[in-house]
Amino acid sequence: MSRVTTTDLYEITMALSYLREGMQEPATFSLFVRDLPESRGFLVAAGLEPALDFLSGFTVGPADVRDFAEALHRRPDELRQLLGLRFDGEVRAVPEGRLVLAGEPLLEVTASLPQAQLVETYLLTLVCHQTAVASKAARCVLAAAEHPVIDFSLRRSHGPEAGRASARLSAMVGFAGTSNVAAAVQYGLPASGTMAHSYVESFPTERDAFRAFVRAHPGPVTLLVDTYDTEHGVEAAARVFHELGDPAGCAVRLDSGDLDALARRARALLDAAGLPGVRIIASGGLDEYAIDVLVRAGAPIDVYAVGTKMGVSADAPYLDAAYKLVAYDGRPVMKLSSAKATAPAPKQVFRRPGLQDTVGLRDEDVPEGAEPLLRTVMRGGRRIGPHSSLASARARCETDLAQAPEAAPRIDSPRAPVAAVSPRLAALTDEVRRHITASIGTDLPCGTTGSPS
Repeated sequence: MSRVTTTDLYEITMALSYLREGMQEPATFSLFVRDLPESRGFLVAAGLEPALDFLSGFTVGPADVRDFAEALHRRPDELRQLLGLRFDGEVRAVPEGRLVLAGEPLLEVTASLPQAQLVETYLLTLVCHQTAVASKAARCVLAAAEHPVIDFSLRRSHGPEAGRASARLSAMVGFAGTSNVAAAVQYGLPASGTMAHSYVESFPTERDAFRAFVRAHPGPVTLLVDTYDTEHGVEAAARVFHELGDPAGCAVRLDSGDLDALARRARALLDAAGLPGVRIIASGGLDEYAIDVLVRAGAPIDVYAVGTKMGVSADAPYLDAAYKLVAYDGRPVMKLSSAKATAPAPKQVFRRPGLQDTVGLRDEDVPEGAEPLLRTVMRGGRRIGPHSSLASARARCETDLAQAPEAAPRIDSPRAPVAAVSPRLAALTDEVRRHITASIGTDLPCGTTGSPS
């Protein structure tokens, strides 16, 4: 199925109507998150790179028109105005890896109204999912306090593509590797993995299993030691490490139980066996909250492997995001619905150190000591410059986190900064609101009143 047809039905019905009405003037849509989840003090902007890939290849072909027509129970010739429609607009966006706050545009699309409308759903699903996962992964890195963190999320992700995205996003915010082979190859990430309990169960004893694994993999190995009894498993692993001769880089993995107590006992056994260099890897239902508890307790864990809860952003699995029209044909527009009002016109976010942000109009001068977050990344439907690397996105994330106020990156009870609104944007918002409110009354039948709800 084409990515073009991966959309909500109403995008097609609106675009077709716009085309038939001749409404093809430039429109600007802003994609933003209304409110951060209570468990987040920041979000990490993500999803821009695949979004630009999507937009640069967006063209409505004959097969797409046929699929649209089937969904609408129409003849394909009735939708012929959609055929050949391609995205040739402009995109301004916050680069991946930057921290963002509620109400700030992650990206703004300016294109012919039908084009900008048709790409809404795909952009929302990409940016929302990837921003949510990247934000969760960043918190895991913060909780680990410089201990390496590995992505184990593929088997519990919401499908293979979501798993591949999680591997990329976690690497973008500081993870040290992934179990996902396809992602490791595609993105040049270190591949990491051990063995399953079923592997150990397949052999007569744990030592037999460990010896067989070492014979097949002569390099540094990680042995899963909690299939039966963790203490016995560590002792069996220690014997095999001694047989190996050079256990440099080797590790044992704990996957269940009281990880703090088990890690302490495993460390004592390994040290007593003369194996102080063998590391301890912990996994099994971990997230930033569990990691934070273990790190604060001083558990002798060297590496954390995080899967399910990171890959699905378990405590905040969705974002209250929107893709809203803010200007059409040079006219600023806004929505006045209760609790969902929007601000008009194309925008810019001006950042001072400490996530002191101000949302203003696109054409405002940059305030002294501030930097603009949104950059033009696509013009005429084509990228400006090369793809952004994971390394550069990671550097942006590290820089922003280092400058964030103390309350924002806290694991428990974080407090997100609130972006200010520039005087010019506030004045324009009031002006457009007054104009809309006045126009509502002129459209109502006699004897009725209107309200901007």
